[in-house]
Amino acid sequence: MTATQDWLARLVSHPTVSADTNLPLIEEIEAALTKAGAVCERFYDATGQKASLLARIGPDAPGGLMLSGHVDVVPVAGQDWTVPPFELTEKNGRLYGRGTTDMKGFIASCLSLVETIDAKTLAAPLWLAISYDEEIGCVGVRPMLEEIAAREILPDLIVVGEPTSMQLGLGHKGKMAFHVKATGVPRHSAEAPLALNALHIASDFITGLRRLQDEIEARGPREDGYSVPYATVHVGKLTAGTAVNLVPDQAELLMECRMMAADDPLALAEQIRKAGAAAVAPHRERFREAAIDIEVTGNYPGHSVDGDHPVVQAFASCLPKASRECRVSFGTEAGLFAQALDVPVVICGPGSMDQGHRPDEFIEGSQLAICDNVLAAAVIRFCASRRPLASHVPKQMHGKM
Repeated sequence: MTATQDWLARLVSHPTVSADTNLPLIEEIEAALTKAGAVCERFYDATGQKASLLARIGPDAPGGLMLSGHVDVVPVAGQDWTVPPFELTEKNGRLYGRGTTDMKGFIASCLSLVETIDAKTLAAPLWLAISYDEEIGCVGVRPMLEEIAAREILPDLIVVGEPTSMQLGLGHKGKMAFHVKATGVPRHSAEAPLALNALHIASDFITGLRRLQDEIEARGPREDGYSVPYATVHVGKLTAGTAVNLVPDQAELLMECRMMAADDPLALAEQIRKAGAAAVAPHRERFREAAIDIEVTGNYPGHSVDGDHPVVQAFASCLPKASRECRVSFGTEAGLFAQALDVPVVICGPGSMDQGHRPDEFIEGSQLAICDNVLAAAVIRFCASRRPLASHVPKQMHGKM
């Protein structure tokens, strides 16, 4: 626990919000992993100011275990913190600081674990996949994941360490984000009936979305284990107009869909476009300018894994006996890993998202202790045995790392 807490303090001290570089933190992590015998490789963004890190501890061989997490955090601006957000503060068994739960606590446990391992003793590799910009749409993991897939790096199991209170997470919802622009015809408000109010088009569109939500609830795919066990359609922001005496000709919406793994995102996006067309159709004959433009601004897939899969059960055997299976409503990178690689992926990490993204974010020290024990047991289970847990035979990396 002391080593994990020390690492957490070091990680929290780096203010790795998405607007800023993460290179100082990546350099510190890479130096420690290299010293511990890991082979590391960075994957930079287009600016060269951010990087993901892929590290291998142990042999360049099939199977093994991959631990995955992100080191970017959400901003603290406008939040009322009572402790310094980028300095670890311990109070009554709780460790406070931005990212302690989401999700530097898991990364700290991974790093302290690696420092205890003699890489030469492993029969199968332990991989660490550390990404950036997860908080703004799972951006940073994608270039790294493309390379992992191209090299056919196929561990027996991937653990994405988002906070589940160390319960066994078997799935999460996917997400599509949209920017919607409604176009009308302006005029002075004294002659409003002669104009086309973009807010009215937007309002009719939102009404159509509410009908779509009712249809999804009644007849859409469902998956037990979620607080809302079906896809959701949500408008979070609507802006329009400059003055009350002017009919606005532009309105903009920000909206999203949260989908089950069984949902077809293309079909759902088409239903949203049909709702937009239905909102515009009554006005087209009179106002040819009438329009709704819908742009997808971000997406990641949902995820679901069979809890009875032998490899998943092998990991479950490393968890405390009181652990339960769960599904998380927030998004993770697990769906992207499962989509790119034909291997089981679970979500399991310390802390609760009830504390994530909030002022005075914290993680219980007891959660980190459980995580330390589980990861140590998982390395023994997946990396110390010479008998492979799966039939994957990936290509060797031929010195690329």
